[in-house]
Amino acid sequence: MKQKETVLNLHNSGILPEVIAMQLDISKEEVIRIINDTNVQDQGTPAKQASASLDVFYLDALVNIDNIIKSAQLEMWKSLKSEMEFNISTEDTQNALAKLAGSKVTLVILYIDIVGSTRLSMTLPVDKLAAIVRAFTHEMSLIVSAYGGYVLKYLGDAILAFFVAADKSNMYIPCSNAVNCARSMIRAVKEGFNPLLNQEGYPELGVRVGIDVGEVVVVQYGWNIQSSGLDNDNSIVMKKPHHDILGYTISVASKITGIAEPNQIVIGQYVYDALDKEQRDAFKQLSTPEMWNYVSSKTGKLYNLYGPST
Repeated sequence: MKQKETVLNLHNSGILPEVIAMQLDISKEEVIRIINDTNVQDQGTPAKQASASLDVFYLDALVNIDNIIKSAQLEMWKSLKSEMEFNISTEDTQNALAKLAGSKVTLVILYIDIVGSTRLSMTLPVDKLAAIVRAFTHEMSLIVSAYGGYVLKYLGDAILAFFVAADKSNMYIPCSNAVNCARSMIRAVKEGFNPLLNQEGYPELGVRVGIDVGEVVVVQYGWNIQSSGLDNDNSIVMKKPHHDILGYTISVASKITGIAEPNQIVIGQYVYDALDKEQRDAFKQLSTPEMWNYVSSKTGKLYNLYGPST
């Protein structure tokens, strides 16, 4: 059942069946069968959001990291050869936010960016820099989806993603999924992208990740307007609201990303508190930077940050 939900979540995010098969270590035929069976069952009924139930699953056991690494190598190679298509859709994200519009909701925010992107832009030809960033954002987006998260937006060489905390009394699952997602992202870069980049004579990539959890507000900003592409007299115009999120947590996640060393994850106190002992043991409290002024809403004291223990 969990595997079916993951397949449908990735499919609804616009990911191709062959890529889903590689991610989950199943055959392409099995992926297509799950999709087709669901379409038959749902025929004549409103479309269901498969991703909604993923919020309550611990997904690390379902994600095949070896296939993630293979996919990262393949897509980077294809991108450098100008043969890659960016097949990620934001429709799933907007559908999820539409259900929460105008309300406060608890989200786990994950922010990842490339270390030293300014240096890369000065040393690489424009087309190769664009190819590397395109492959990076594509594969990181796939990993976010595989862990039940949503990509909110792309910010140059950075990605802002979120995981819905469906049950505020149990933050363990969304926080664990976000942390494990970040670990898989780093492995995809180190073991997937970098060996290929080295082979092709390009500099290695490094990334840093910041994760925090808290309340945000879902707001609507204007409309996405789509035309059918028919002639002017017969064209059909569709208007869909465009949603975004606002909140303190986004700022914290962004700030703590800058504190992380290359290929490291830094998490906020509330994320750390939600993890189990085994996961907490992988982190240690960091000395907060001199200019750090974020405070805990629970204690009124400086908000603690945690980085890798080794």
